[in-house]
Amino acid sequence: MATDTASLFEFLCRLGDNTLVLGHRVSEWCGVSPVLEEDIALANVALDLIGQTQLWLGLAGEIEGKGRDADKLAFHRDVWDFRNVLLVEQPNGDFGQTMMRQFLFDAWHLTYLKGLNTSSNDRIAEIAEKSVKEVTYHLERSTDTVIGLGDGNEESHKRMQKALDRLYPFVGEMFLSDDVDAAMVAHGIAPDPAGLRSGYEEHISGVLTEATLEKPTDDFAHKGGKTGVRHTEHLGHMLTQMQWLQRAYPDATW
Repeated sequence: MATDTASLFEFLCRLGDNTLVLGHRVSEWCGVSPVLEEDIALANVALDLIGQTQLWLGLAGEIEGKGRDADKLAFHRDVWDFRNVLLVEQPNGDFGQTMMRQFLFDAWHLTYLKGLNTSSNDRIAEIAEKSVKEVTYHLERSTDTVIGLGDGNEESHKRMQKALDRLYPFVGEMFLSDDVDAAMVAHGIAPDPAGLRSGYEEHISGVLTEATLEKPTDDFAHKGGKTGVRHTEHLGHMLTQMQWLQRAYPDATW
């Protein structure tokens, strides 16, 4: 049975939009990070994510077959056409909030990419294999930072707990399954997101315990980003900054 082209395109946009939006968010720290080492490290993480975006959205454009490449999909879609989870579009806030957002996403991202390693779609499996190497580093780094700040001094602990309390309600959306996910599972292309939740919670609980942080017990989940039904106001403002050059000067070349 052939894979539904529309579902596969939607699925690839979800992967590419997650990395695009988070990559841009992380890049906003370039030149203003707390210390030079973090400035360089965050810039490298952003570059990794944008590189993954190029691959996911590039493949999405090929699947769609309408002549849109990764650049067109990144810069010429409006906010309601984006399919990223709401977590990644949340503003940077302070450094602690940025790193908590990164950790919560990295822990899911690495698990999901490992599931894509065995995808029945060779192109997806190849992109996932490359991305796993990069995201393994991302998770190691964000984990160490969350532990260091959570179990640091009184001020750093307070800020990390505040960041966790604010961002945890966005975690649940990463594990919601819909018709697109079901189609990918049916064709052996991707794992069922819902089946990854228990392992994820076990992993982050261990890290948060070491960081002396208390994980929220409320299972409420903000949703709507991955389906395009609803985004927060933050995404529109971010896209205004990210897309303005291509919108002002369409198809400009250097």
